Amino acid sequence: MVIRKNGSIKLVALGGVGEFGKNMYVAEVDDDIFVIDAGLMFPENEMFGIDIVIPDITYLAENKHRVKAIFLTHGHEDHIGALSYLLRRVDVPVYGTKLTLALAKAKFSDQDFFENVYMEEIDSNTKLQFGSVEVSFFQTNHSIPDSVGISIHTSQGAIVFTGDFKFDQAATKLYKPEIGKMAQVGEKGVLCLLSDSTEADRPGYTVSEAIVKKELLDAFNNAKGRVIAACFSSDIYRIQHIFDIAYEYNRKVVVAGKSLRRIYDIAVNLGYLEIQEDVIIPFSDINQFEDEEVIVLVTGGQGDLFEVLEKMAKQIHKQINFKKGDLVLFAGSPPRGSEVALYKIIDMLYRAGANVISSKHTIQASSHGSQEELKFMINLMQPKFFIPIHGEYRMLKAHAKLAKSMGIPSDNIIIPEKGEVIEINEEEIFYHGKVPSGNVLIDGIGVGDVGNIVLRDRKLFSQDGVLVIVVTIKKSEKRLVGDPELITRGFVYVRESEKLIKDSNTLVKETVDKYLLKESIDWGGIKQEIREKLNQFLFEKTKRKPMIIPILIEV
Repeated sequence: MVIRKNGSIKLVALGGVGEFGKNMYVAEVDDDIFVIDAGLMFPENEMFGIDIVIPDITYLAENKHRVKAIFLTHGHEDHIGALSYLLRRVDVPVYGTKLTLALAKAKFSDQDFFENVYMEEIDSNTKLQFGSVEVSFFQTNHSIPDSVGISIHTSQGAIVFTGDFKFDQAATKLYKPEIGKMAQVGEKGVLCLLSDSTEADRPGYTVSEAIVKKELLDAFNNAKGRVIAACFSSDIYRIQHIFDIAYEYNRKVVVAGKSLRRIYDIAVNLGYLEIQEDVIIPFSDINQFEDEEVIVLVTGGQGDLFEVLEKMAKQIHKQINFKKGDLVLFAGSPPRGSEVALYKIIDMLYRAGANVISSKHTIQASSHGSQEELKFMINLMQPKFFIPIHGEYRMLKAHAKLAKSMGIPSDNIIIPEKGEVIEINEEEIFYHGKVPSGNVLIDGIGVGDVGNIVLRDRKLFSQDGVLVIVVTIKKSEKRLVGDPELITRGFVYVRESEKLIKDSNTLVKETVDKYLLKESIDWGGIKQEIREKLNQFLFEKTKRKPMIIPILIEV
């Protein structure tokens, strides 16, 4: 219960707007800071060699004495994957549901984070008091159990973060949204609603899991041999479907995918996956059963799943490969942004001779609400102010348009950019400066040590390759020792470009000899002249611009 009047209320998106993933939002009430989610993003195509991307948390680190808590909405990596990196710099309590905290702890070990962290389990009935602010929760319907929305109650009204959600009328108990509780929050007064925008550009309703399960049943019913069922390891709802259908058709399940076992163990131990003991079998027992008695469950994260399927298509998987008569069934809903990679894999499977079922409903059944569900959430909450979050800019724009159609004045709607501070009072919502924001790149054990210059160099390497010139100089006699050595990678095939290499060698010798005639040797000048002369020469001959690295050795 709020015990004093709140003054300043500010909201900041450090990630999750204008992009997929990297969800991290900040609510500032007076002097207290609350963080909602700490997610990662998988690297874009031009982020060569980067493992993951996390938000810039400089603002939180600089104000760590004011950060009171981190709240997690659910256990997907785009909401918990950056938590360990945040906790390295900000030591505060973490609040989440049972499954979410278990998955977050498992992620810590992957990221070599072994510090003691205070983590408190909550459920949708929990209420927490932080000074003048009360925090409550409500269960939402998503592809993973224990998903919640978060309400921060102030004297001016509630600040509501929906988390990821949809409204599926056929949802089972673990996934059923608490619509009544959402309506109660709305009746008490919502100052600002920050709502999931992932499917804001998709009309109608998101396909029900009941329809997806029926399609899966039909596919299994027509399968004569092995079924290769592919889904994402964090999509626990779909994994449950597969095990349910396996039990119904008296099939045994073999798991192929390095990330399922951990999630499987956690979800089963906590009661979020119900699996008959004799359904799952090890790879070593697969030959003891007929093909029509086997399901191979292929799982993984976004990149892992595609990698496993590609290896199976190329017949190079260590444990199992496709064979004639196999049915490949895509049972997972791909994260937005991964559709191109998914359809490339499907094409590859067809080329490999697999029989592929990729039903429109099965593949495109999202775990996020479409336009009618987003309208329903706005109706339940009846917010005074509205901020669309979680999605690319076009989705945020579409969601803002929806909110306006629901009667929220355009002056009360703000589409946020990363780092923009949005201040709210009972009368208005407006911009109030900016805080540091952007991408922090994780490459191996390096955190943030790969910047734009390094990425630019990696891009150059990938496009036109590299040419290394090793020149040995006897300084005392001011002469070259032998010919320069040219080493090329990714630029030209040396055996087929002998004249080009020979002419380049001659050009380097002439350039170095010219400098050696001077009174003093300018090592930096020699390197720069080699780069400029070779760059111009090679572009004229090949229309390529390799990265040129001169190395001068003094003897």
